[in-house]
Amino acid sequence: MQLEGLELKGLMAVAPISEIPESAFARLAGIFSDFQGIYPDAKWLSAGMSGDFESAIHHGATHVRLGSSILGNRSYL
Repeated sequence: MQLEGLELKGLMAVAPISEIPESAFARLAGIFSDFQGIYPDAKWLSAGMSGDFESAIHHGATHVRLGSSILGNRSYL
């Protein structure tokens, strides 16, 4: 599939609040594998945040988001 002006490099996902992250990331690994079959240049899988990044890495994440671990929890007004 060609998308003019768009280069798909990977996927980004967040585990649902209502699901165990391990299950969500296991399912995402399968989705990403299928995605790479269509877009073989796709190498990036961004998944996992401060509370679940270990599980995301275990399932193939190449990028994680660790804002709360580094900067602390947000203060909402």
